[in-house]
Amino acid sequence: MNVAGDGFHRLVVIGHGPTGHRLVEALRERDTGRRWQVTVIGEETRSAYDRVALTSHLTEGADLAYPAHDPEVTLLTGDPVTGIDRAERVVTTGSGRRVGYDALVLATGSSPFVPPVPGRDLPGVFVYRTIDDLEALRAYSAALAEPVSGTVVGGGLLGLEAARALQGLGLDTHVVEVAPWLMPRQLDEGGGAMLRRHIEALDMQVHAGTPMAGLAAGDDGRVARVEFGDGSAIDSRVVVFSAGIRPRDELARGCGLPVGERGGIVVDEGCRTADPAIYAVGECALVGGQVYGLVGPCFSMAEVVADRLLDGGATFAGADTSTKLKLMGVDVASFGDPFAAALDVTYTDPVAGVYKRLVVSDDARTLLGGVLVGDADSYPTLRAYIGGQLPGTPEQALFGGTEAAGGDLPGSTVICSCNNVSADTIRCAIRDDSLTELAEVKGCTRAGTTCGSCVPLVKKILDAELTAAGIEVSKALCEHFPHSRSELFDIVRVRGITTFTQLITEHGQGRGCDICKPAVASILASLGNGHILDGEQAALQDTNDHFLANMQKNGTYSVVPRIPGGEITPDRLIVIGEVARDFGLYTKITGGQRIDLFGARVDQLPAIWKRLVDAGFESGHAYGKALRTVKSCVGSTWCRYGVQDSVAMAIRLELRYRGLRAPHKLKSAVSGCARECAEAQSKDFGIIATERGWNLYLSGNGGMRPRHADLFATDLDDQTLIRYIDRFLMFYIRTADRLQRTASWLESLDGGIDYLREVIVDDRLGLCAELDAAMDRHVAAYSDEWRDTLEDPDKLRRFVSFVNAPDTPDPSIRFEPERDQIKPVLLAGPELEVVTR
Repeated sequence: MNVAGDGFHRLVVIGHGPTGHRLVEALRERDTGRRWQVTVIGEETRSAYDRVALTSHLTEGADLAYPAHDPEVTLLTGDPVTGIDRAERVVTTGSGRRVGYDALVLATGSSPFVPPVPGRDLPGVFVYRTIDDLEALRAYSAALAEPVSGTVVGGGLLGLEAARALQGLGLDTHVVEVAPWLMPRQLDEGGGAMLRRHIEALDMQVHAGTPMAGLAAGDDGRVARVEFGDGSAIDSRVVVFSAGIRPRDELARGCGLPVGERGGIVVDEGCRTADPAIYAVGECALVGGQVYGLVGPCFSMAEVVADRLLDGGATFAGADTSTKLKLMGVDVASFGDPFAAALDVTYTDPVAGVYKRLVVSDDARTLLGGVLVGDADSYPTLRAYIGGQLPGTPEQALFGGTEAAGGDLPGSTVICSCNNVSADTIRCAIRDDSLTELAEVKGCTRAGTTCGSCVPLVKKILDAELTAAGIEVSKALCEHFPHSRSELFDIVRVRGITTFTQLITEHGQGRGCDICKPAVASILASLGNGHILDGEQAALQDTNDHFLANMQKNGTYSVVPRIPGGEITPDRLIVIGEVARDFGLYTKITGGQRIDLFGARVDQLPAIWKRLVDAGFESGHAYGKALRTVKSCVGSTWCRYGVQDSVAMAIRLELRYRGLRAPHKLKSAVSGCARECAEAQSKDFGIIATERGWNLYLSGNGGMRPRHADLFATDLDDQTLIRYIDRFLMFYIRTADRLQRTASWLESLDGGIDYLREVIVDDRLGLCAELDAAMDRHVAAYSDEWRDTLEDPDKLRRFVSFVNAPDTPDPSIRFEPERDQIKPVLLAGPELEVVTR
């Protein structure tokens, strides 16, 4: 549209949701001559707010309002447009107001789709779209007698957010999804199945592949039951429909503009309708035959129209529909085309609750798409490589092997798909405007300001640019804390801080995120801040710590009692066998000389642990970032080659460091001679016997990328050995980054093993007395987490399959026999497989 000349032109935007707000902001930034007079007409009484974060408003009272427009923008709220006169170029509102325009933008968004099932109009049935919807849901739920059940119809992104909201209101929550698995548009079957296990572990029930027949009313005329096509039903006093959206195109239809067969206002690549004076953007627009329901593509349309209004030639040529979010504490990501018919590489880890799948070209070089559930740390980098050549193998990509430094990505790579910001745009902004802080980069480029999933990659680009310019790089943990993890550790230690709320109030900003919350939880636990399920700490824990057990692939849990040094009496072996037999559990000897019991339902965990604790067992901390095991050979007691009692030392070390919370899991081993049967040199701290004492090896690492431990000291007596290990562990806990193993921590230390030796042996930093005292406090304060839980009725209340039926086992958990034991009837794993489709 030509706006040349000195005259003013009238722009009317119908709709003040996120897309309408973005359009106005983008135009005001570009229109420095103020050639457009802007009027925005909104249907809601509120100005624009962040619909993506609706649940946080309900559960946390978050303020979702976007920044107000400048005073020159006229904003009319609570007065919906009822008609458009294209000949006169005038819109009419419900109050009778008539507003003329030279250009009109339809940003009317969408409405929730409610399937035409019987009972959908009953009292107690809601949709999940606006703040008003949420307030009505809250008021209705609060008036019901407790306890009650609520059901969300729809297992997509918004449906699961709605389920979290219902649970936050205290309702026993069900999720109904007609597709065979959750989030069917973003996840494949494996990813959907893993997500389901995570969600069911949070006391929600999922009914997937279940067509709904209708809703039935109770005696009071309100909704009381959800009925299915197979004749089954669930009691439900609240029902929320979140089963998709429909474009709000009624205004376009009313004035004769073309719309799609299934809805949506038809627009060209410039987002212009058949009328040259009218544009459509966001969820109401049908561009290239597609309606986009994600914020990224909608914002891109807004940018296109802002450019076109000022005589630009921007086009909308499709959009990246990749998405990453945290659903009820579970990382979920989908990028590219995860359903492409090509080669795929899949990894499943049922113990950690992780599912990863990459789809690559037939030569395994070009990344086409992927799915991540349970661990999405690599999402920003993987998404950046979509359509491009991976710098490593697909297997390396799954485990972070292609994690590029910010400077390695091609300049055209789209880093922020929500705002269509490329790597070069970020780099140029950093260089041209001398930006040094992440917040500055976000404010200048908009990268990372919407969903936030690209923030880690934006930070990498910033760090790479600053490093190249010789500027010191910030080590802030995340945008909520300007401090590194080690600095936060010292702040908590010195100031005696005991809660996350106190820490972020006094030394951070905002509400925190999935980076800083678990990191602070680990710090608090490392400093002996009481039981991890006490008070606010319980809300910071992940699924495994939440139930003091590792969740498995079918929603059950594993039970791993501690067996120090691998030594166990026949009586205790019998107890484990009896527990496994009586509860029908699968038993497995682990590589760390323990016995795992698999297949326990969440409601069985207290009863199982009661018998184990009564027999003298305690938690093996298989679920926590803590000491796992101290493995041993039989040593000098039995072996003809042994020169020291490795079993006694292993037991002594395991009992000393049990329950010690750290940035990552810790493993150790003690070998009784140089033959190294306990494999000590692959452990975080390993000990090998000599004729004169013990050799100490530090920072080894097994797993996907093994690292041989470094020899730290030789021929140590018992007391010196333990003193050095004490200091090593406490120095690591104090200074390591979040989720950093001792191997990568040592590699990051300037000076490496020699510097570490100066700190621990020579006391170069003057810290040894503090480190010794910290370990002494840990040893003195240790208390078994499961014993404490069994003695606390409040903690025990969380161990139920269903809140409203605590004695009812989960019917979705199924097993089949294999080799005289049980096997879950679901995905196989853990596994890494390559499949050609």
